[in-house]
Amino acid sequence: MTDLNGVMLLMGSLLLVSILAAVVSSRFGAPLLLVFLVVGMLAGEEGLLGIAFDEPQVAFFIGSLALVIIIFDGGMRTRKERFRVALWPAISLSTIGVALTCTLTAVGLVYLFAVPWPIALLIGAILSSTDAAAVFGIFQSQNLRIKQRVTSTLEIESGTNDPMAVILTMTMTTGIVSAQAFSIPAVVLDVLLQLVLGYIGGWLGGRCFVFIARKITAQFAFFPLLAAAGAVVVFALTSGAGGSGFLAAYLMGYIIGNARLPQLMHILQVQDGLAWLSQIMMFLILGLLVTPSHLVENLGLSLAVAGMMIFIVRPIAVLVSLLPFSYPLREQLFISWVGLRGAVPIILALYPWLSGVPGQELFFDIAFVVVMVSLVLQGWTLAPMARWLKLEVPAAAEPDRRMALDQVGSNDPLELWSYEMREQSPACDHGWHELRWAVPLEFVGLIRDGEWIRPHTRPQLREGDKVLVIAQVQHVDEISRVLAAGGQARTLNVSDFFGDFALNGELSLADVADFYPLGELDDAVLPLTLHEYFTRKFHRRVVVGDQLVLGSVQLTVRELDEQGYLLKVGVKLLSKED
Repeated sequence: MTDLNGVMLLMGSLLLVSILAAVVSSRFGAPLLLVFLVVGMLAGEEGLLGIAFDEPQVAFFIGSLALVIIIFDGGMRTRKERFRVALWPAISLSTIGVALTCTLTAVGLVYLFAVPWPIALLIGAILSSTDAAAVFGIFQSQNLRIKQRVTSTLEIESGTNDPMAVILTMTMTTGIVSAQAFSIPAVVLDVLLQLVLGYIGGWLGGRCFVFIARKITAQFAFFPLLAAAGAVVVFALTSGAGGSGFLAAYLMGYIIGNARLPQLMHILQVQDGLAWLSQIMMFLILGLLVTPSHLVENLGLSLAVAGMMIFIVRPIAVLVSLLPFSYPLREQLFISWVGLRGAVPIILALYPWLSGVPGQELFFDIAFVVVMVSLVLQGWTLAPMARWLKLEVPAAAEPDRRMALDQVGSNDPLELWSYEMREQSPACDHGWHELRWAVPLEFVGLIRDGEWIRPHTRPQLREGDKVLVIAQVQHVDEISRVLAAGGQARTLNVSDFFGDFALNGELSLADVADFYPLGELDDAVLPLTLHEYFTRKFHRRVVVGDQLVLGSVQLTVRELDEQGYLLKVGVKLLSKED
């Protein structure tokens, strides 16, 4: 009992210290996952607490379970509309990009360090996946919003390249252990089989959960647990059948997240906590497992691999993978720099260790150092790089607080939203009865100085009021544009970014040229509408924040509908300084 209490005290203390350290370090822009990793190392065998932890089996089990939860959470947060602009580019990165990363890393190891081909390819496979959680954690901590085309590409790529990296690592490890010669057709066939089975497992798992969630009646607190348990079961069944369990977990999450379930908001809230807990535990365990003195033995090789992957391999893989999709150069540069390595490579490095591959510690040491270098060098510079490349856009208008009303039994999910009135809010200093709405909603009242003011008093909306409304989830954008001031605190001013005026996307360039100095335009483009012109320039992948400069005018995409049709374009007259 004493030992049990000691273990519980230790784990609780490590978790507490990690969270507190993450809160402090986030103010300095430090990647949170790096903080968890360092805390684990400090508690390890050669750290302050001197905990001797040499259980790769336990670390692999905890890491795999945590990855299922994290990937499942990523799938649930991937929206359908993101596939419109980034599906095929992201798929190209997660397949061709992973294969190129694996191959180019192996080529460098073979010709620069005389590493045997099988070992070099295995190292390349282990290091071939990127970590979206690290990237978006940094964005969130620094209140940074990046253009949707870039964020969608990174999110879908990171959600789909983990299964590819797992498949390649396990296939190559099996080949080395069994001493069989590598057969490219056999590897390709095995990869395709795992992808197909993973897709089937994820689709069936997602559909079954959606069916069950709509049929059973239970307290909303059970559904997040049911979802997490379902993801683990689908992962295990798919992996047992020879498929990619991680791909199945991602697809299951995607289907659930886009099914418009009334319980979804509660599932996401709990799942967010589970995902963070999984990441913390995973990095703490991996930090405990590493022995810093062992890293020194292969430090030169590890640093060389890290530099090669960051500055050569990742840029080439991105350039080739995105070549058919005509991405702007600055976006390709950012996607190249955002190839952060996270926990997946370290966990994959345990697989050859557990499989008995000779020199197994080499894989773990290289993976650990590469992840550390990536988190320090790339992680610390993500936000400055995004701003330098001018990929930041103002935050979208949204409620300050949201509460799901899933117990009322509505076919369309209802939520209660709270908006704090600010001076920039369009509705500020107006009476509720003066506002006109194109969507249905119910005014519940407002909170002023801690007192509830009911709607029948027809109150005037003042700065500092908290306005309460009930509406369907699908109308959040339309309502937020009137009641919000542009979402949470922003680093970009809306009028400075978009300009003070907005034009309808159906206007032709000829119409716009009558009022604004667009410069000399070819006669062939004058009849084109703003929507058609932007669509042509950005190859049908237009997103909010895309900009074109014509003459002395900067045109910026301000609003799109769900199908990607351009509704509003911001207009800004450029000065000589611009």
